[in-house]
This record gives sequence, C-alpha cells and structure tokens, in this order.
Amino acid sequence: MTGTELTGTTMAPPAASPASPASPASRRDSARIRARTVRQAKSVSLNGLGLLIALATLFPIFWMVSTAFKPSQEIYSLTPSLLPAHPTVGNFDQVISGQVTGGIGPIWLFFRNSLAVTLSTVVFASILSLLASVAVARFRFRLRTTLLVLLLIVQMIPGQALIIALFLDFKSLNLLGSLLGLIVVYSAQALPVTIWMLRNFVATIPRELEEAAAIDGATAQRIFWRILFPLVAPGLVATSIFAFITAYNEFIVALTFLGQAQSAYTLPIYVTYFFGRGGAAWGPIMAASTMYTIPVMIFFLIVRRRLVGGLVAGAVKG
Repeated sequence: MTGTELTGTTMAPPAASPASPASPASRRDSARIRARTVRQAKSVSLNGLGLLIALATLFPIFWMVSTAFKPSQEIYSLTPSLLPAHPTVGNFDQVISGQVTGGIGPIWLFFRNSLAVTLSTVVFASILSLLASVAVARFRFRLRTTLLVLLLIVQMIPGQALIIALFLDFKSLNLLGSLLGLIVVYSAQALPVTIWMLRNFVATIPRELEEAAAIDGATAQRIFWRILFPLVAPGLVATSIFAFITAYNEFIVALTFLGQAQSAYTLPIYVTYFFGRGGAAWGPIMAASTMYTIPVMIFFLIVRRRLVGGLVAGAVKG
C-alpha cells in the first residue's frame, strides 16, 4: 500500500461503549437519600405548622399579660406595641381594691366564691361519675344502652335552652342566690361527658384482677378502693379537668341564678364590672383576666403528671 493510499483513508471514530447500569448499592443509596429528604421536608413542614398554631394560640395570652401592665395612654395608642414602654401595676391595684364593684368587696371574695364552686363541682362530679361509670361498665342491666344514649342526647342540648326551666325548679327549691345551686347545676352539666370518659377507663381494667381479689377473700369495697380506684385515677384526673373548666368559666347560669346576691358572685361576673356605659376599662379587664388564669395554671401544674396517662389510658381496650 502506497503513502498516497494511506493518506486518503479516513479513520472511523471508535464506537461509544454502552453505559454500564448502576449497581444495586448505588440505587439503594439514592433511594435512602430521597427518603431522608422527604422525611426532613415533612418534619420541617409539620414543625412549622405546629409553630404557627402555637403562636396563634399563645399570642392572645401574651397580649393579655402585656396589656395588663400598660398605662391607659399606651393601651389606646394608635401605634400599639407588643411590650409596655412604661410598665405599671395600677391596673392590678384597681382590680384588687374592688373600687369598681361599688363596695361589694375585693377580688378575693370573688376568688373564694369561684374556687369554692369549682372545687366542689370537681369533687361531686368525679365521685358521681366514677360510681356511674363502674355501674355501666361492669354490670349488665335493663336500659343500660338507653341510659348511655340519653347521656349523649342531654350533652347535645345547649345549656342556655334549659336555663328558664332550671330557674323555675331551683326557685321552688329555694336554691337561687346561693353557691349550692351553682354547684348542683355545674355538676349535672359535667356528668354526661365525665361518665362517658370514665366508662372507657373502667372498661380497660381486666376483670381478672377483681376476680382474683374476690377469690382471695377481698370484699367489694376493698376491691373498689384497693384495685379499681388506683387504676382509674389517671382517668379521674382527666375528667376532673373538664369539670374544673366547665365550672370555672361559666357565666350565664351564674349571672341568672345569683341575681342580686352580689356577695356570692363569681369571677366571670366580677370582670363585667369593668364594662361601663362610657366604654370598657381594658387595663383592669386584662389585669383581672391575668389573675383569673392563675388558679387554672396551678391546677394544671398539680395534675400534669397524671394528665398524659389519663388522656391515653382509655383510648385502647385490652
């Protein structure tokens, strides 16, 4: 072959080798990375949503406490601020002195009335609901299911629809204008929900524990107090919180039943004294509301250890 022939010959480029498939190990690594990215994105989204909900829930409380320490000029300013520029306790002085009530008494009188009604309601509602829940969960009797359904129906009826009938009944019983009447009404209002909640807690307790104690010679009272009651205690805490909030925050029934018995007024009624014809005294209102939340916070701090267990103990049977 001559040099001329070599020069004119064109060399074809080498064929590209086919791409080698990814190894199983690299595919697994890619899948793990994608799964981790999805989990992180989901976690960030849920945490962000939870933070927004927490801010929306806690901001009114923060604003209430902040306003309680603001002077009137800052409260009614056209450029509101989150924190008081010149903090003052004057609003709390007006609330504690009781001047706005026209000489009825200081706030401690209304605190005492509210705490007496609330704690009594919690005790009575807890005892009655515990006994009733044990009856409907452990015994079989006629109209048992009907009773449970009626409890739900009663709970669905608005309390305001029953005020006139209750007012007439309590008037005939001479229970108007007294704290005892409020305790009876609040306990009755809390019973339907507390009975249903405690019934689930009692149902989760194995019958074998009671049967074993009975075989060992334990009486019914001893079985109740030494076996059943300690196991139901977390659920009793959860239901007592519902009864506490029901009685502590109620306003309509208290205002209607107490009438002119101003010395028996509760805290929700006391706060209304700061609303006048000329406007609302928002500083004292926020100060009274701040003090109003203190007993609730103390109650939650006392029962918080059993609260979580009580909320989930009755969710699953077995």
